[in-house]
Amino acid sequence: MRTLLLHVRPHRNALLVAGVLGLVGAAAGLAQPLAAREVIEALAADEPVGRAILFLTALVVAAAFVTALHFWLLERTAQRVVLQARRGLTSRVLRLRMGEIDALAPGDLVSRATSDTTLLGEVASTGLVQSLNGIVSLLGAVVLMAVLDVPLLVVTLLVLVVIGAAVGFVLPRILRATERAQAAVGEMGAVLERALGAIRTVKASGAEAREAEALDRAATHAYREGMRNARYQAVIGTSTGLAIQVSFLAVLGVGGARVAAGSLPVGDLIAFLLYLFYLSEPISGIASGATQLQAGLAAVQRLREVEDLAVETDGVTAAVPADGPLVRFDEVTFRYRDDRPPVLDDVSFTIPARGLVAVVGPSGAGKTTLFALLERFYEPTEGEIAFAGRDLRAWPRDELRAEIAYVEQEAPVLAGSLRANLLYAAPEASEHALHTALATTRLDGFVASLSAGLDTEVGARGATLSGGERQRVAIARALLRSPRLLLLDEAASQLDAVNEMALRDAVAAAAAERAIVAIAHRLSTVVAADRIVVLDGGRVRAVGTHRELVEGDELYRELAATQLTA
Repeated sequence: MRTLLLHVRPHRNALLVAGVLGLVGAAAGLAQPLAAREVIEALAADEPVGRAILFLTALVVAAAFVTALHFWLLERTAQRVVLQARRGLTSRVLRLRMGEIDALAPGDLVSRATSDTTLLGEVASTGLVQSLNGIVSLLGAVVLMAVLDVPLLVVTLLVLVVIGAAVGFVLPRILRATERAQAAVGEMGAVLERALGAIRTVKASGAEAREAEALDRAATHAYREGMRNARYQAVIGTSTGLAIQVSFLAVLGVGGARVAAGSLPVGDLIAFLLYLFYLSEPISGIASGATQLQAGLAAVQRLREVEDLAVETDGVTAAVPADGPLVRFDEVTFRYRDDRPPVLDDVSFTIPARGLVAVVGPSGAGKTTLFALLERFYEPTEGEIAFAGRDLRAWPRDELRAEIAYVEQEAPVLAGSLRANLLYAAPEASEHALHTALATTRLDGFVASLSAGLDTEVGARGATLSGGERQRVAIARALLRSPRLLLLDEAASQLDAVNEMALRDAVAAAAAERAIVAIAHRLSTVVAADRIVVLDGGRVRAVGTHRELVEGDELYRELAATQLTA
């Protein structure tokens, strides 16, 4: 509830106005049965009824207008609550530590940012205000009914208390049912995202039926949880209507008998019955608000789980020495989880400010993890990594990452135009720099062949591009950033021989001005390196030039003999 109220607090003024409007509408509604009694009494006494009917009509119109304004203001506030929650959630998700992201399903996060925030908006506005207004309106109606006839009020309250107890028994179960239903929707989103994220592999493997079966299981689970929630809500909805109907029958029987006995005026009985019908709205509002509150608390719980996850935090800026290596690994050990063996174990080596450093080793040696640590996706378990003379943890992440460009092995491309992808890491790059990067990566001819040029849409995950084209786009994107350190995770694996040679020349030219570290699976890349780091089992096995390592390290000699395809 405290978390829910934190979301409500910035909108309390709008909710207060909506609440007052709701009460004004309720007051106009409460006055209508009394006005109707005046009409009936005037008719019974054969007196003029024009003013009474005009007053009753004015009450009806005023109640309708004020109520409409009340609901519009509530809906606007709900949308603003949703907007604020989505902004906060998505901003936090993008700042989560990589370890937290690794443990989450993207589809479930999408569900929390969409359906859960929608539930939050409903309960933070309509649910709270309707519940409070319903309580006030109910109390007002009860007072006026007591003025009319206390015995009939006692009959009414006895029925309402019995049915209200049943509603109170069901309400807590709605919270748990809604939480399970929302989690099931998130699970379905995760399964769907998994299949769509590798749709080509799914189709090529003939696995459509298996994935459809998995989606069907997830959808069925979501359906069952939703139906459980629907049953509880049906009980609430039916109970409110039943309470009014049973109360009406009881009051009609008791009141009719008293009218026949002459102890109750017929006008009072009609007014009381009108109030009884009026009770249906505040009772429904209270029940609906309570139901929404349970659903909203379930949504708040799921949103709070994300808010409790750890985000990336920045260090303190320190002075930067003028000389020394650009990067230094000093006895670095790293585990992805405490219960797993180390991926890197006591790793120490340096990277000079200029030149090409190649990192080689068998699969699983920890090569890509080195890059993840340099980008501060993860923090070392032990030891220190220094960039430009200071510990990475002392660098604000945005400043550090502005100095580094990273070309991932998968070379991801985002949905959007080719231009937007190229400028993604350097949105302020000039047209000259853009065309230079295109020429360097041999993309200029490809762009010229497109009717829309750089404005061509590349599709989801760059689906309209070949593997080599996506790789060259990723490299051009990195070069446009003009980094001090360029990380290449097998950046030429999908290039043909001609484009690979051109890229190798471009990398050699760039290495004269900056440090480049390349995870290499091809001998051609390694031979051109100024320094080679050989990793094996998470440890640095040897460091040297190609010739030195061929002569002095058995593992490197075996890798070189097999063209470094490990």
